[in-house]
Amino acid sequence: MRKILLLTLVGLGAQLVDGSLGMAYGVTSTTLLLAVGVHAAAASATVHLAEIGTTLASGAAHWRFGNVDAKVVARIGIPGAIGAFAGATFLSSLSTDAAAPIMSLILLTLGSYLLVRFTTFGLAKGNVGKPLRKRFLGPLGLLAGFVDATGGGGWGPIGTPAILASGRLEPRKVIGSIDTSEFLVAVAASLGFLVGIGAENVNVGWVTALLIGGMVAAPVAAWLVRMVPPRVLGSAVGGVIVLTNSRTLLRSDWFNAPAAVRYGCYAVICAIWAAAVTYSIRQHQREQQLVVTISNG
Repeated sequence: MRKILLLTLVGLGAQLVDGSLGMAYGVTSTTLLLAVGVHAAAASATVHLAEIGTTLASGAAHWRFGNVDAKVVARIGIPGAIGAFAGATFLSSLSTDAAAPIMSLILLTLGSYLLVRFTTFGLAKGNVGKPLRKRFLGPLGLLAGFVDATGGGGWGPIGTPAILASGRLEPRKVIGSIDTSEFLVAVAASLGFLVGIGAENVNVGWVTALLIGGMVAAPVAAWLVRMVPPRVLGSAVGGVIVLTNSRTLLRSDWFNAPAAVRYGCYAVICAIWAAAVTYSIRQHQREQQLVVTISNG
């Protein structure tokens, strides 16, 4: 029961982050499941099955708040679904010993990206208005979908920054469109895992716990996207993901690092993480002060 309650809270927290940043539900949830020893394919399958409900609820909430571009959803979501099915099939074919370190390495990379990107740049801004082309969104969706299934997350960390960097869609619609299209990715990945590992290897209780927590948070997250400073949240979440997956990798057969080395690495990561969050908070405060100064003329 304690584990179920914990997973419910994880689902709630992960969806708040995902709905506010347009990324990190899968990365956060999968990281925890790996940390407690769940098989890599089963962890990703559990998260993606839960995401069917959370992304549906999140997409509906974003649609209600006007945060969705339907053309973008279709153009990136369908290739994303194809990539996700392929990724799920690939991960299901790997052994337990091989899959866990590979997934942790992908998650560590994504966490590092979140930490560096949001600490350094925050959310990208650009000239809004030009349409996003299929030849850009199609390959992007295919890659993001494949990584999302094999890493247990990655749709948002890959898709959201790429579209934000184009400067052709305002940030709230980028986040809303990515969250909405993720429903197609979650369905396709879940089908791939059910074919690859079978329904008996998926814990329905864990899926339900993540689903409940995520669905409770989805409407709140769609509203918070306009209120929460993404720079600070991205730095904080990135640090959690880096620390947790570094622990998994250092304890794996790939490294089997001694305790002294592990704890030394943890200390360095925590110091960098604290500095990043502090810097993000200060930069956000400066940006707010600049806005006030400009407003007052």
